Amino acid sequence: MRPAHICLAVLVAAVWGVNFTVIEVGLGHFPPLLFSALRFLVAALPAVFFVGRPKVAWKWIVAVGLVLGVAKFGLLFIGMDAGMPAGLSSLVLQIQAVFTALIAFVVLGERPTRVRLSGMGVALCGVGLAAVDEGTAGPLGAFALVIAAAACWGLSNVLTRKASPPDSLNFMVWVSTVPVLPLLGLSLLTEGPSRDWAALRGLDWQGAGVVVYVAWITTVFGFGAWGWLLHRHPASTVAPFSLLVPVFGMSSAALFLGESVSPLRWAATALLVGGVALTSLVPGPRRVHVADAPAREQVGEPA
Repeated sequence: MRPAHICLAVLVAAVWGVNFTVIEVGLGHFPPLLFSALRFLVAALPAVFFVGRPKVAWKWIVAVGLVLGVAKFGLLFIGMDAGMPAGLSSLVLQIQAVFTALIAFVVLGERPTRVRLSGMGVALCGVGLAAVDEGTAGPLGAFALVIAAAACWGLSNVLTRKASPPDSLNFMVWVSTVPVLPLLGLSLLTEGPSRDWAALRGLDWQGAGVVVYVAWITTVFGFGAWGWLLHRHPASTVAPFSLLVPVFGMSSAALFLGESVSPLRWAATALLVGGVALTSLVPGPRRVHVADAPAREQVGEPA
């Protein structure tokens, strides 16, 4: 990769990592489901006029929109609102690589290699250490919600690979149109109209800036730049830069939110990142059904 392309890949990882700190700030302005709905509303509605018509079947757009947009982001935002630290969320969410491999085995018939199985084991040990660390400092229920969000992300990765979108930005923009109404409906039912209206009525410049960041900087710029890199370099060259996301996530949370990083959490970080690297970056697994055409690996946005 050219130095400029390396810098762009690091910038995207930084944008996605800092996003967890921005989400934490945003949760001080909005209820979690309303915040998630606003993210997709602001990201999708202006962008659909620039990306053109969808380039994959609507069934895939709707499926990924519900699993990724409603389930994954809804659970993540609720988990963080319930007390899951931003830095730890950026780390634990990376266990999605293990869920992706497991779901791909069940759904696509992809048999993980021994190296990938070893990586899954190492990553799971890291999650276990992180759970122990969180159990001494915060609610384990919030931790479990982020794990569930990672599982939904893994399922959405497999659905995206089945869809095989030729244009990742086009796909993400149209996927972002799907969660808006379901998330707004769930917010009205569970968070209440009065709470939602109070958040919107009290919108200030910081709240608006947070929504713009998670919508346009994280989603539109992040996916656009990442897709641009994937079109010019092999996925195996670009994907390792995503391992920098928890580094930026934990660093920004420590810097701006004052989150401490215990020795146990550093150990969990080493195990989880190392395990994810083994799971994600080794050569692809063999398929059980030879007739199935291999889909190109999709590298998604963390948050």
